[in-house]
Amino acid sequence: MTKSVLLVGVGGQGTITASKLLTLGLLESGYDVKMNEIHGMSQRGGSVSSDVRYNDTGKVHSPVISLGGADILVSFEEMEALRWCDYVKPEGAIIVSTERIAGLPIMTGRMEYPEGIVDELKKVAKTVLAIDGPAEAEKIGNSRVTNVILLGVIVKYMGLENIDWHKIIRENIKPAFIDLNIKAFELGKTLLDR
Repeated sequence: MTKSVLLVGVGGQGTITASKLLTLGLLESGYDVKMNEIHGMSQRGGSVSSDVRYNDTGKVHSPVISLGGADILVSFEEMEALRWCDYVKPEGAIIVSTERIAGLPIMTGRMEYPEGIVDELKKVAKTVLAIDGPAEAEKIGNSRVTNVILLGVIVKYMGLENIDWHKIIRENIKPAFIDLNIKAFELGKTLLDR
């Protein structure tokens, strides 16, 4: 059966890196995988999304996730989760970092950052896991690994621990950051148990 994971965030958060690591791990383990990415205005802090669809027994015919078609929505920023929540199945899950990045309308004072986003998400999906990604990342000394922490959460949630994720990280992350990213990944896997 095909599973669909929609990863969304703001430019610079590592959304595409996380989706590529997920895709490479699934491919290496024999899954049929299709990935699609949209950068938007990622250079200016704009919205970034990546669709990852995989199947262990059959073919994935399209990388595109339609409205209401995602088994999991993974958002690296709170408002992005709200923006994309129509894509998750009612019986699906939303994994959201509660990080807030002010877009241009908020920075210019034309709009306030909405409150109660996590509560709104709970009306959309059966499971909502809210994680303070940057605070978790600071525990291991670098706020820029929130993306790999969330990758660890995805892997644990979807039961994909049998894949050699450390190998995938070692082969695809710059050598100076390998140990940090492996720590971040392992930390992410523990967050479901809290």
